[in-house]
Amino acid sequence: MKKILPLLVTCALSSFSWADGAPDASAHDTKKMVQNNFVETAQKGIKLSGYVDAGYSYNFTGSGNNSMVCTRYATDTAQRGDFNLYAVKLALEKALTSENKAQAGFRTDVMIGEDASYFINRTPNAGFNTNNNSNSLFLEQAYASIRAPVGNGWDFKAGKFVSTMGYEVMERPANMNTTYGILFNVMPLYYTGVLSSYRFDDNLDGKLGVVNGSNSDNNTTLNPNAGDGVALLASLNVTAPGGNANWSNNFQYSSAYDNNTSTGSTYSSLTSSSQPARANNGNISAYMLLYNSWGNWAPKFANDKLLLAFNTVFGNISGSAESRTSNINTHWYGAGAYAKYQFNDWFSLSSRGEYLGSNNDGVIGYVGASTTTNTPEANNPTRHVTGVNLWEYTLTAGFNVIDNLLLRAEYRLDWGSNLYQVQSGAAQPEGQNGPAHYAGAEVVYSF
Repeated sequence: MKKILPLLVTCALSSFSWADGAPDASAHDTKKMVQNNFVETAQKGIKLSGYVDAGYSYNFTGSGNNSMVCTRYATDTAQRGDFNLYAVKLALEKALTSENKAQAGFRTDVMIGEDASYFINRTPNAGFNTNNNSNSLFLEQAYASIRAPVGNGWDFKAGKFVSTMGYEVMERPANMNTTYGILFNVMPLYYTGVLSSYRFDDNLDGKLGVVNGSNSDNNTTLNPNAGDGVALLASLNVTAPGGNANWSNNFQYSSAYDNNTSTGSTYSSLTSSSQPARANNGNISAYMLLYNSWGNWAPKFANDKLLLAFNTVFGNISGSAESRTSNINTHWYGAGAYAKYQFNDWFSLSSRGEYLGSNNDGVIGYVGASTTTNTPEANNPTRHVTGVNLWEYTLTAGFNVIDNLLLRAEYRLDWGSNLYQVQSGAAQPEGQNGPAHYAGAEVVYSF
């Protein structure tokens, strides 16, 4: 097996292959895409790759609910110190070749670990990480890939595949930072359906897809009278001549209120734990629009040592519920900036700054709220609070000291405004505005 830097190895675990024709979110921290680090099975062309990702995290914000750490992704919210088995990742793939001919392949990705536990039962802002389960098994992807020799080659995926949205991906080692960003919390994770991709030339490619909905293995609807709801996907990616910069634009339209299979079909795929159960509101009739734009640039004057990137999101859910007199109208918006500098072969420094806001607490708001609390505050997902705002800044040092081994150390600061928590049957501010401090370390071995 060829020995390579572990950071580059993790890029090979990308959620999209080059055959898709789109820039790969997990390979942005380098211009190179390593394709030779794998275990080949007895059947030629089928490759097995993966990694083991473990770490230690410490939140300096105290115990109980007097902190806002649950604005982070659930695996990163443990109070005080916590050892973590983030994930054991395995990917089995027979990729499409570069030849423009009729051909087929497949890809299957599975994760075992604490991240898998929360990907299965994903509810942003669900509360503190007090019930870890490193034995959880999460099927990230399982799809058949087909190429039709039409034009430059028209590719299709059929099955379950990762989201087209966002700069960050589910594989922690493939991102610039160890912890997930706050924009990652409001991005879809995966879809089940069909996705097609076509590369027009070296600089322009696009995708079109029809799926059940965000994070759903079932119809995109919480209203049995709404018919067979679906979500439509579209992406357009522009790559600069020379390949040192790209810009990706991604759209999603859900024809009905998303039916999130992982949370028991009672919550919208993207809303927080304060979102009321369907039983409280009756049938919900609504639609969702989501737009994401990200891009990156590796300036040639920096000789591939500097990488700059951005990530943005805008979403809107509009509709009505049977038992409510007011309409559902929630929109959220956010932006993030990334920078990484590779000082030498073994040391790099990465930073990330993000903002996420909303017109009400339908997506972000009641941090750690209880869905069982029978109060007007807990049962109203769109209580206007003059806008909800979150900010975070993260600094990560990376060390590639041994082949295939990546070490990272990280500091993170979170703060916000207009955040509330359900306490004793009423919504009250509980010190949720921060600041909240985090420090952690990560060890990743890739194969």
